[in-house]
Amino acid sequence: MKILVLNGSPRLNGNTAALCEAFCEGARQAGHETETLNVGKMKIGACLACEYCHGKGAGKCVQNDDMNKIYEALETADMVVIASAVHYWSFTGQMQSAITRFYAPHKLKQKKYALILSSGSPDVYDAPISQFESIVNYFGGKAEGEFTFNGFDQKNEKNFERLRNFGRSLK
Repeated sequence: MKILVLNGSPRLNGNTAALCEAFCEGARQAGHETETLNVGKMKIGACLACEYCHGKGAGKCVQNDDMNKIYEALETADMVVIASAVHYWSFTGQMQSAITRFYAPHKLKQKKYALILSSGSPDVYDAPISQFESIVNYFGGKAEGEFTFNGFDQKNEKNFERLRNFGRSLK
């Protein structure tokens, strides 16, 4: 299976990146191919609601930015992992912009999905989990797992092994 991990955190060496790598390590051990795109460092504009993608664009967004790299990776991905730090009870702004742009191609239909959320605070996950579940339902996909981590010591073997085991368990 080809797994696309979208890391929405702008911190390249932060908790979210470490958690993503642990998941990918387990998935690769199970024979899966992984690709991680650092959405948090990409230049992605929010959806303009112009409807170009559903008219003249025939599924292509009018904006020409780094979202094109994500669209290209979605073409061949069997599974999409949305990973994000939680900023103010939601996905990072960078991840939120990418999510709004999922509207254009509808290439997410019937894929497998997983969610990895990281925050310094507990009890901030309701909104991003609800949004994730709405995305999965909208595209007729299957949620394989939802993982939340909080506190400032998330880079630990217990958390890493939990995600490695999840990656190894995927069929």
